[in-house]
Amino acid sequence: MALLRARNPKASNAAEIEKKIKRGNALRQGSLWQSSRTLFTLLLVAVCVTAVATWLYLTSLDGDITETLASQREMVSPQPRVFSVQCSEDYENHKRYPGCTPQRCGRAVTDAMVTREEAHALRRLAERGLALAGSEGGASILDLHSGALSMGKQFVNIYRYFGDQISDVFTAEDFKLYRDVRERIQAVVAEMFGLDPTLMYLTKPTFFSRINSTAAKTQHDEYWHPHIDKVTYGSFDYTSLLYLSDYGSDFTGGRFVFMDENGNRTVEPRAGRVSFFSSGSENLHRVEKVTWGTRYAITVSFTCDPAHAIADPTLP
Repeated sequence: MALLRARNPKASNAAEIEKKIKRGNALRQGSLWQSSRTLFTLLLVAVCVTAVATWLYLTSLDGDITETLASQREMVSPQPRVFSVQCSEDYENHKRYPGCTPQRCGRAVTDAMVTREEAHALRRLAERGLALAGSEGGASILDLHSGALSMGKQFVNIYRYFGDQISDVFTAEDFKLYRDVRERIQAVVAEMFGLDPTLMYLTKPTFFSRINSTAAKTQHDEYWHPHIDKVTYGSFDYTSLLYLSDYGSDFTGGRFVFMDENGNRTVEPRAGRVSFFSSGSENLHRVEKVTWGTRYAITVSFTCDPAHAIADPTLP
């Protein structure tokens, strides 16, 4: 009995130690669960905050857009989508040319004039030419008519500056495609506005543009300011744009925005899409800043004044 009593304290101590170990394990498990739950809650909060921030960002992009005239996802064919607007008084400040000076004004979009394959071929032409130089900022131009090419913070004449190398960059087929597409655009502009196509003329500047998200270095890179073509270039009577890349997949931002008194209306670029409009203040517009990728387009301009006409480009 004495021996048994002597052993009881040890047994009691062991049981107490085992209880403490179990209690410690339980506390640790509880602490781990609490930590996991806290981490999960923090992750859930982070995901929610990110989702809300993304939604707010996307909402802000569309916040000033009242209506989308043509989205990238749709095909506007076979007939142009036409939107009539009242003509401004801008044309009264210039000599009028019967059969050409705008009598009715508006804007239109079509995907039936230029195929996507042709648009991609013209884009490759632009890429080859602009690969020779390019602006330090986010906007570069290539004008096959005058030869103007962005180089750093200035412009050079691509034909004089690169001389014999031009034959390695452009082909006669490139220039033929360019001319054929210009003729088709001129025909649809004339038809839509009820003009005699022989009384409207290609005018300058008509050029390729390449726009990306690089910060502007000069005023020439600041393409996003609202403007009126007839005010900026007095010779303009009709303006058209042929898009060579796709909004949403090739770039974001970069939509064309008509700024009307009762809201802003946008055209989303799509390769092969032609957007055209009368050039007066009835069509005040801007281009959104490109936020990602690269946007390619051609601006093709028309005048009613034969004194401001330019010829199609030819290889030197």
